[in-house]
Amino acid sequence: MSAPKLPPKIATRLGDEIDMATRAWQWLMDSIPQIAGAIAVLVIGVILARLLSRGADRALTRSGRIEPTVAKFLSNIIKYALWVVVAVTVLTQFGVQTTSIIAALGGLALAVGLALQGTLSNVAAGVMILIQRPFRVGEYITAGPVAGTVQAIGLFTTEMLQLDGLYVMVPNNELWNKAVVNYSRLPTRRFELVVPINYEDDLRAARAAMLELATADPRALAEPAPVAFVAGLADNSVRVGLRVWCKAGDYLALSWALNEGVKLKFDELGLTIPTGVAPAAAAPPR
Repeated sequence: MSAPKLPPKIATRLGDEIDMATRAWQWLMDSIPQIAGAIAVLVIGVILARLLSRGADRALTRSGRIEPTVAKFLSNIIKYALWVVVAVTVLTQFGVQTTSIIAALGGLALAVGLALQGTLSNVAAGVMILIQRPFRVGEYITAGPVAGTVQAIGLFTTEMLQLDGLYVMVPNNELWNKAVVNYSRLPTRRFELVVPINYEDDLRAARAAMLELATADPRALAEPAPVAFVAGLADNSVRVGLRVWCKAGDYLALSWALNEGVKLKFDELGLTIPTGVAPAAAAPPR
């Protein structure tokens, strides 16, 4: 008994599908070396990318000159760059023209960079701050209108605590583009006090009294030695100055003690501080 014949349309479609499956099987058999090579490149590339990124992370961390945040950031950049190279190499194994893909990725990166220009500038500033280290966590700094103790340094922002207890988060770009004054970096600081007295008062007694107060305070360093001097001759007063070096941590307490001590000592000696005379500008209380 003969098999029933299929309708012409079904037979044609079935023949096309069988032909397509045959060609697909033939392509698969012919492409086995390329597929095997691509899988080998992918596996080896991923392993190398991980090993190299971890090695870079350890090397950057152990150097001691780069903060852990920057080390992690740079190692991730290395890892992702290696992954891109692996992906392009795998596509090349199948004969894909990667030039157009690379050009498209470059255009996409440019568009994203322009859209995130402000954010990327903060990241770049954060990396430079962490590498150059103009300030560290725990140090008191001023940068433009911002002043406070550094609490944390990130890639995007820096967290600070002001003297009045207020929390401030500053974009890194704002700190990097300003002149930073670090009051905690060096171990010693100089305190300067300028007090006006009347022309009729005993200038030598004023200088001797200020110098005596400075040398008697244990927080004042013996080297460089305290110096009392005439800071200027104003219209209605003589400005008597005092310069004292101390440890950075003793600056605030020493300044309070000397200001109070000079006032009490001048009252005791009968030295008059004229009213209406602008005081000398004081350094930030830190």
